[in-house]
Amino acid sequence: MGMTSLQRLKIWSAYKNEYKILLRLGLPVLITEIGKIVVSFADTMMVGAYGTKELAAAAFVNNFFVVAIVMLIGFAAGATPLFGALYSQKKNLEMGQTIRVSLQLNAIAGVVFTIVMGVLYFFLDRMGQPEELLSLIRSYYLIVLASLIPMAVFNCFQQLANGVNDTAMPMWVMLGMNVLNIVGNYVLIFGCLGFPELGLVGAGVSTLFARLVGAVVITIIVLRSRRYSIYHQGLMSKVPLSNERKHALKIAIPVMLQNGIECVLWSFGAVVCGWFGTLQLAGYQVVITISQLGFMTYLSFGVAVSIRVANYMGINDLVAIRRISSAGLHINLLLATIACAIFIVGSEHLLGLFTQDVDVISVGLALIPPLVLYQYGDAVQITYANALRGTSHVAPLLWISIICYLCVGVPLQLLLATTFGLKSIGVYYSFSGALFLAAVLLIWAFRRTLKRHRQSQLFG
Repeated sequence: MGMTSLQRLKIWSAYKNEYKILLRLGLPVLITEIGKIVVSFADTMMVGAYGTKELAAAAFVNNFFVVAIVMLIGFAAGATPLFGALYSQKKNLEMGQTIRVSLQLNAIAGVVFTIVMGVLYFFLDRMGQPEELLSLIRSYYLIVLASLIPMAVFNCFQQLANGVNDTAMPMWVMLGMNVLNIVGNYVLIFGCLGFPELGLVGAGVSTLFARLVGAVVITIIVLRSRRYSIYHQGLMSKVPLSNERKHALKIAIPVMLQNGIECVLWSFGAVVCGWFGTLQLAGYQVVITISQLGFMTYLSFGVAVSIRVANYMGINDLVAIRRISSAGLHINLLLATIACAIFIVGSEHLLGLFTQDVDVISVGLALIPPLVLYQYGDAVQITYANALRGTSHVAPLLWISIICYLCVGVPLQLLLATTFGLKSIGVYYSFSGALFLAAVLLIWAFRRTLKRHRQSQLFG
């Protein structure tokens, strides 16, 4: 029998309410991510205006560091389902203790990644990059390296805010950081208002300063604001929390590795493009910057899905969780369609914002078709990866990432770029293969996770 009009109305009403809640949670995250895009755009535009060599050097360093940065974000995001579940259960003491565990672990992670990336600094001359770029790469690399620890602190408190449905607070902090970064770029890259002309180094110094300020400000807010004062008892307690650390690591490490493995494909793409010269690398960097328009948008509502799923996992409402994930998918598919239209219609104008070099623009235009192709795969995989994170059952994220991005994506990238001679175009088409496969596997894993959770609830 088909559904009655009343049943259809109830379903629509439930979805309509979920759309509103996801938009309320996701829009501040979206504004935060748009702010990041604006800064990335501004960095690329200002560095590109300063010189093509500087643009190519920044492309290599930024894409090289993106693995570490995204892994740090993933590590922090592992605490979001813990925060979300405790928040829905109103366990304030346990919430404070989880904040303490998360802060300790994220600070340690920041130190570890700083050491690892510091060691890799001594191998920069062995990565096949143009000799003319190495001096620029080295100086910029060290400055970005210094910003990892403050980033780790900021990430910890941002995920706390997300877990308690306070997505607006990190939005305002991030917007302030973005303003500092853009102003700093202007005065330090070109030497304005009495500051020295530092070129690419100036862009790095500006980014480092903005990240330091952001970490300090968000820490003060959590420690001093009334909203978070209910968690201070647990945060300041001296109770040993070794079991809590083990539980947090059990979730954080797979999410961190999943993020990092996914980004390896994009970072390795920058290395591969560098094999074909400065123009290919510069064009790749410009289009990667533009592509953030789609990725960051889908991620924003993926975060909202993760928050909502975590809240309802706390009260074991699987029906609501299925509805939340479907509603999030609807929103992200719509956003993917909008992003594709912008890329198709405005590609030449977007590329022209970052560089006036006609050769770089030509390389970038050739990358637009594969960029458009992978948007829907990206939107789907982000939605369901975040839905899985919200359930706290994150083990599938790791093996799916290994299969899709390492076992399929990297060989496909090398095959298309080098064997078939497609260069940066081949690099971009490899992303589609990896993302669509990831989307299929993540949907399957999410459904299986809910089925197993329901069975465990029924049979204890």
